[in-house]
Amino acid sequence: MKLRKITSLTAGLTFIAMGVTSVILYIVPQGRIAYWSDWRLWGLSKEQWGNIHINTGILFLLALGLHIYYNWTPIMNYLKNKTKDLKVFTREFNVALALTLVCILGTQFEIPPFSSILSLSESIKNQAAEKYGEPPYGHAELSSLRTFAQKVGLDLNQSMEQLKAAGFIVEDASQTLSDISKKNNLPPQQIYLTMKPKAGESTPHVIPAGKAIKLPDFPPPGTGNTTLADICARFNLNIKTLIRDLSKVGIKAEEGLTIKKIGENNQTGPMDIYEQIKSASLGQMSE
Repeated sequence: MKLRKITSLTAGLTFIAMGVTSVILYIVPQGRIAYWSDWRLWGLSKEQWGNIHINTGILFLLALGLHIYYNWTPIMNYLKNKTKDLKVFTREFNVALALTLVCILGTQFEIPPFSSILSLSESIKNQAAEKYGEPPYGHAELSSLRTFAQKVGLDLNQSMEQLKAAGFIVEDASQTLSDISKKNNLPPQQIYLTMKPKAGESTPHVIPAGKAIKLPDFPPPGTGNTTLADICARFNLNIKTLIRDLSKVGIKAEEGLTIKKIGENNQTGPMDIYEQIKSASLGQMSE
């Protein structure tokens, strides 16, 4: 066997593998969605695809290093001018360097088409969030049944009874939703849906119609990609009043814009916009 041939073939195969995993990671849902819904493609989870991408990437770099070693003379020839003198900044090198810098700077400063590529990825991920649903909070699947029930306002004993009645294998309230989902071969999301009260049953989270609701201290997962109109609908806020109150503190907002976009338009972060919305909503709660 010739090591040089093995090196070239390994570099080629790992390049293909990295290309495939890069496309998959480009479209895979956000972590909170993927773990909550137990998202899989060809039987592999987001984490498993990420692990394959990392390790094939390392193997590709090693093979590429050996490939450069074996082809050092031709590469050096690329850096020589017509008189065969070594010159790093040849026309070809300058073009390659320019393309690389344009890609890096275009991405950094969000210039099309680089920003469009990232926006498309974000749009695909947002569609996945709508399809699979958001968890009640980040990494909810890692919470124990006891902690989860407390955070989402469910009766623990009633939830345990409903899980067991549905045939789930549940040992005790200290088990995490992730652990239960693995033992029952179902996503954590399905555990939550089974725990929720059935239609017509009382729940601690029944909200009086028309009454404004206090926003959580910390924004729920996915808030940055939620429109102002959706937030107002979720928390029973008068959107016209909210937009007026935001304008009083110098925040220009529109109903159909996401919190992230409103932040960009006002040269601030989505967390600051959320805090302003939360402050402005307090007036509506007292009405």
